[in-house]
Amino acid sequence: MDEAPRAPGSPVRGRDRSLGAEAPCYAALDLGTNNCRLLIAAPAPTGGFRVLEAYSRIVRLGEGLTQSGRLSEEAMDRALAALKVSGEKVRRRRVAKFRAIATQACRIAENGQAFVNRVAHETGVKLQIISPQEEARLSVTGCLNLLDDRHEAALVVDVGGGSTELSWVDLKAPSQGGTPPVRAWLSVPIGVVTLAERFPEGDVATEAWFREMVDHVKAQIAAFRRADPLKPIFQADRAHLVGTSGAITSLAGMHLRLPRYDRNRVDGIWMTRSDCEAAADGLLALNAAERAAQPCIGPDRADLVLAGAAILQAVQEEWPCSRVRVADRGLREGILLSLMAERGQRRRRRRRRGRGGTKAAA
Repeated sequence: MDEAPRAPGSPVRGRDRSLGAEAPCYAALDLGTNNCRLLIAAPAPTGGFRVLEAYSRIVRLGEGLTQSGRLSEEAMDRALAALKVSGEKVRRRRVAKFRAIATQACRIAENGQAFVNRVAHETGVKLQIISPQEEARLSVTGCLNLLDDRHEAALVVDVGGGSTELSWVDLKAPSQGGTPPVRAWLSVPIGVVTLAERFPEGDVATEAWFREMVDHVKAQIAAFRRADPLKPIFQADRAHLVGTSGAITSLAGMHLRLPRYDRNRVDGIWMTRSDCEAAADGLLALNAAERAAQPCIGPDRADLVLAGAAILQAVQEEWPCSRVRVADRGLREGILLSLMAERGQRRRRRRRRGRGGTKAAA
């Protein structure tokens, strides 16, 4: 196990009083199928950003969605409660720019747009339902500093509650605006919530039950052929995975045997494929109550973490490579970096216009 030093431009947690009250701050909110997450941050002088405030609540917005096709009243109420708290935090910080997104649950629910309208009316938070393609792009942006260019390619795997986004990144091609090109992307409509609901655990978690989940996800990934030109790179072990999700960070915490979850210990660590399989085997040996008692899992994730492990194993079997880098970051970080980059571009355009060159500004 090796852990790289924190890369320049990485998000740094904790308050930074040196930024002062006048420093602009930005906010990003990600309402997923399982979680509502808010991050408020200011640009750091050395690049990247400094986190001023973070908030996360498990709301299970997509609970029962695969059966009913609709967001339930109970799930919407839970999400609204978290969104009201988030909206108050954003207003108190007086952020320069705020972007709030909603993903798979709102994309597929019959009443998804109606819920978004209700959120705007009751909380003032204007959610934007984004496409799977943009979700994949933001995940890659949020994990840029974890891509290891000693490899030829990387597969960024963002395991959500209702979908899993996979982005195949070419690490040897010229970057586009600082971002290596994404050669292919796939959104699989399976996440930890939908997979756990499709394959109920029962009284005891068995290897056969876990294998059913792995095979179900693997079939969806195997049907996608647009990334096939990169397959020889993975088969030769010249590529690596980047895994971002609560389930994967929980596996990493189990692997490290942490007495309590510590983002600074987890974000950016490398795990081998055998490390991931050993952590999943360890979870299979526990019942639901024992998983809930694990400090890096807890009761909110106890019934979902094995579904996340199954998704990760399916990816590793279909796209084999020996190493996976664990990311405790993703969509929110991608949004923040995008917002700050847009502000920088506007400032550069204004400076060019100020130097008297409309042609240069074009």
